[in-house]
Amino acid sequence: MTTASPTKTAPGLAPAPLPATPRKGRARLRLGAGRQLRGGPFTYAALVVVGLGSVFPLYWTLVAASHDQQRVLDSPPPLVPGGRLWSNLQAAWDQAHLGKAIVNSVIVAGCITAATLFFCTLAGYAFAKMRFRGRGVLMTAVIATLTIPPQLSVVPLFMMMSDIGWSGKLESVVFPTLVGAFGVFFMRQYLLEALPYELIEAAKVDGASNIRIVWNVVLPVARPAMMVLGMLTFVQAWNDFFWPFLALNQQDPTIQVALGQLSASYTPDQSIVMAGALISTLPLLLVFVVFGKQIVGGIMAGAVKG
Repeated sequence: MTTASPTKTAPGLAPAPLPATPRKGRARLRLGAGRQLRGGPFTYAALVVVGLGSVFPLYWTLVAASHDQQRVLDSPPPLVPGGRLWSNLQAAWDQAHLGKAIVNSVIVAGCITAATLFFCTLAGYAFAKMRFRGRGVLMTAVIATLTIPPQLSVVPLFMMMSDIGWSGKLESVVFPTLVGAFGVFFMRQYLLEALPYELIEAAKVDGASNIRIVWNVVLPVARPAMMVLGMLTFVQAWNDFFWPFLALNQQDPTIQVALGQLSASYTPDQSIVMAGALISTLPLLLVFVVFGKQIVGGIMAGAVKG
């Protein structure tokens, strides 16, 4: 018994058409990798609004710092920079001694950022990849400290700094914030996913010590998260006002405490206050301009690894 081939048809009959191939796969290929998404008018309009809203406070600070007190308080207020910018900057610099304040803020913010990156990376690696007794309890205790308001620790912390002899010194601002619970939790969560156990085991097989593993394996993997944590820590330490105001004296302030002195009078000159605020913002902009490429590159590297 023979079976007719499916390609042969009876005489006089047209071959049966083949079933149509679904086009879903082709559509997916056209929408896949290699094709960039294009934004419409609404997307560009939203980006313009967000960009202007982000830049306007800095622009208004510049405008207010370039006019006198009376012109700033006029209604409607000025929207174009004036001609008193340099004189107001000089007045704010001399009245609040901003030169010394900026140096103190650079020392404080730099020390806090370096210590936070070092200790939080080590602690995050230990909680993420090392096995030891009580790890879960200790991690829970670290996270629980985030729920404690910082105002509750002001009085005992001030008494401790006075007993040590650091009252009125920069050490009293740096020492209590050398490591933070948020940084430990942040680095632990990142290393938990980004650092595979296979890299650590391979380094141990090669005879690497724990210090060598941290230096050659953990730190390169943790670099994207460290850049983000360093940026957040530096900005927070630079803008901190409450504890430096209590711990430091008026002769050795940080930049935010010095700016508070400008507005402490009964009728502060708003143009000079804005000039001081502009001076305090410039170092942050400089840090982002210098390290912005590394920060964005680190974030993108972390996204690619994820």
